[in-house]
Amino acid sequence: MNTLPLLLTVLGIFAVAYRYYSALLATRAFMLDDRNITPAHRLRDGHNYVPSPKWVVFGHHFAAIAGAGPLVGPTLAAQFGYAPGLLWLVAGAVLAGAVQDLTVLIGSLRHNGQSLPYIVRREIGPVTGLLAMIAVLLILIVAMAGLAIIVVNALSQSPWGIFTIGSTIPIAMVMGLWMFKSAANRVVVLGPSIFGVVAILAALIGGHWFANSPFAHLLVFDGHQIVLLLCAYGFLASVLPVWMLLEPRDYLSTYVKLGTLAALILGVFIVHPQLQFPAFTPYIHGGGPVIPGKLFPFLFVTIACGAISGFHSMVASGTTPKLIDKETDARFIGYGAMLCESLVGVLALIAACSLAPGDYFAINAPPAVFAKLGMHTVNLPEFSREVGEQLAGRTGGAVSLAIGMAQIFRNIPGMKALTGYWYHYAIMFEALFILTTIDAGTRVARYVMQELMGRISRPWGRSNWLPGNLLATSIVVVSWGYLIWGGTIATIWPLFGTANQLLASIALATMTTFLVNHGKAAYAWCTLVPGLFVLVTTVTAGTLSIRNTFWPMAMHPGTALQGWIETSLLAIFIVGSIAIVGSAALRCIQTLRGVIPPSAEVEEPQSGKVALKTAAPYRCC
Repeated sequence: MNTLPLLLTVLGIFAVAYRYYSALLATRAFMLDDRNITPAHRLRDGHNYVPSPKWVVFGHHFAAIAGAGPLVGPTLAAQFGYAPGLLWLVAGAVLAGAVQDLTVLIGSLRHNGQSLPYIVRREIGPVTGLLAMIAVLLILIVAMAGLAIIVVNALSQSPWGIFTIGSTIPIAMVMGLWMFKSAANRVVVLGPSIFGVVAILAALIGGHWFANSPFAHLLVFDGHQIVLLLCAYGFLASVLPVWMLLEPRDYLSTYVKLGTLAALILGVFIVHPQLQFPAFTPYIHGGGPVIPGKLFPFLFVTIACGAISGFHSMVASGTTPKLIDKETDARFIGYGAMLCESLVGVLALIAACSLAPGDYFAINAPPAVFAKLGMHTVNLPEFSREVGEQLAGRTGGAVSLAIGMAQIFRNIPGMKALTGYWYHYAIMFEALFILTTIDAGTRVARYVMQELMGRISRPWGRSNWLPGNLLATSIVVVSWGYLIWGGTIATIWPLFGTANQLLASIALATMTTFLVNHGKAAYAWCTLVPGLFVLVTTVTAGTLSIRNTFWPMAMHPGTALQGWIETSLLAIFIVGSIAIVGSAALRCIQTLRGVIPPSAEVEEPQSGKVALKTAAPYRCC
């Protein structure tokens, strides 16, 4: 099947959804108003709260949310055929994912830029808020592990990738100083942007030179060494001021991400690649070599971030609301960035399904499993020769996606000789995608950890207190680093997918309660319906994962500890999510019956901050 009509249809649906549905949410349900002073201005501290231009914040937000999910999830889900993944990517993003991102972002803006657990406490109740804080923290740690293990697999034994990705750190720090410190009372954008794009292209070309130089062995790392490097990077990105590394690096990454996205769209327009996969494969009934489970419910937890992601709710209530200059910017940043991420997922699915099925399964299935499928490779030996690496058995989705992207680019007239460059560029593109979620995610998890620590001693809860920052960040980084150290893509990705979707159900339930509490119950269906669907599918997938994957691991002597940890975590996630959603439903019923919600009460002001008045969408002055 020709991919061009599919892509044009998807682009049309996204345009209509942004024009009308996001406008309904922004103007009717939440009444965005630029006369409302945003937290970035009211609580400006130059460290966490920094008013920033709309496009810079969009760049940070898109880079932070667009991680492994929209790349790896659709690639792995290609096992079921192109139709199931395509339908869920489009419908899920328009009706669920973008709705969650926008509504949580607005909810955080109305709560001084605080995190999702804080919103739960203010809108539902203090006990539920504490439960949400613990559940969200655990889910975030698992999410970091699920995202980071993709980078570990992609960069292992790859000096080219390490050189290019590592170069983005000093480039971003130069950009940060130039953007935020070179001129008084304004942010410089044009000069640093040009510098960043030129520098990263130079790093890509330089990576090829370095990989073929006598010094290449200095950047050849195994999986465990890369885990340590990722932990060090996550630590730095969390404790340094947001303008110094995290925000400029995410902004820089957005140029690469959106540029590659545009190039892929152009490549599809020029090449018109044919989908080699059928609409549905026999594996929809289960027993697949990549995803053992059936289409329902495992498609939804596999696609993950490309359609809806609970991790996004933490970015939307973590770093992003502390940077927004005007309240109406939330629509473009929240809803628009999610549509862009879903488009990335659609293009990843097209790239994967344009491979010959034999090549796809030879990459994504272990060699022993592929040998039993009765399939044969078509172009894989040629691809391996052109990129200079052995591609068979490179499971996890990253390599097959890179080959799919390279295949589209190499079919553009005059580009076939550059296949090796396109492949390594795609690997760099994927790693850059994922690292921007690791840095933002670690910082957001640090915020949540400090909120939890602040319940024990108030100074530990201050986000601008260095000892609290260091301790909270250390706990978070060591936790997700441990999960990667002893895990594999086969064990961590299902855990991540399930935990991530459960967090989305918590976020949508919380924003349903927000709408009811603030007199907008007529629009509560916008968050209620997708929230219930995500909860049902994810609880089903989680229960099956415990029964079929993690419990057998716990019963095996060699994997007992890892199995018990992952079984326990997933069970806690399921029970906690059901309890929080149930509490949200009870609060909605009470509010509709006339009981005053917790958000109507004035909370005791914190040192250096304004008092938190009623959290309704009214002007603050």
